[in-house]
Amino acid sequence: MSAERYLERIQKIIGKIHKTQIKKIEKAGKIMAEAIASGHRVYLFGSGHSVIPVMDVFPRYGSFVGFYPLYDPRLMWHNVIGPGGARELLWIERKEGYARVFLQSYSLQPGDVVIVFSHGGRNAAPIEVAQEAMDRGLKVITVSSHQNMKVSRPAHSTGKFLAELADVAIDNCTPPEDALVDVGKPEKIAAGSTVAAVSVAMALLAEAGAILARQGKLPPTFVSPNVPGVAADHNDRVYQAFTEFFYGRPVAQNRTESSPSSVHKKNSRQHRTAS
Repeated sequence: MSAERYLERIQKIIGKIHKTQIKKIEKAGKIMAEAIASGHRVYLFGSGHSVIPVMDVFPRYGSFVGFYPLYDPRLMWHNVIGPGGARELLWIERKEGYARVFLQSYSLQPGDVVIVFSHGGRNAAPIEVAQEAMDRGLKVITVSSHQNMKVSRPAHSTGKFLAELADVAIDNCTPPEDALVDVGKPEKIAAGSTVAAVSVAMALLAEAGAILARQGKLPPTFVSPNVPGVAADHNDRVYQAFTEFFYGRPVAQNRTESSPSSVHKKNSRQHRTAS
């Protein structure tokens, strides 16, 4: 049964993440907890289908204040073809220089963290979000297919893959083609990277949250109203706390736009080895 084959394959991927990536997830969780405990932000970015783990972190039951999604509707699909469709999204995602302009609207500061999701780790948007965050002094965590780096070439003019621009580079352990089930044709079906990326995102959230809880610093947490003992206005207070967190930081003065070549400026951090 193809359904059974898919479930077997995705279970193997999750098992491989558990076996090979847990130390990196623990390290990244500690970095996230340190940022949130000190009043900083953990930003999350993804484009295309990689926006799904970003959307799954907050707001939802079991998540807590401290995460700040970097959403761009132009990098999220709401159509198949035409405006908001896949071809338009992919064109923008691959356009060098766009992500730097997008990030001018956000007050990224040293002490913050950014998690960047991208299965392929080749397109301009995720690479330049990671590079810009690095340039601004943030810690960078990436989640991508490291197998993809072994069989493809960099698409960005820097010659870099996303995983090479990270303090902690987590492998989603999904094959480059993403699809998992062979049905007797050259193209396989049923993708695995979304399940893998969401699993990593929840593991990171769990690790960071557990550390914060042990320290007595776990922020307000969104919870199902079906949980016994939860006050009727609990989630209203979580939304209020998130509102204060979301809008409480003064907007930094926009960085002066530089020439396109400055998007790829080198610095000492660019050449460090990802964990």
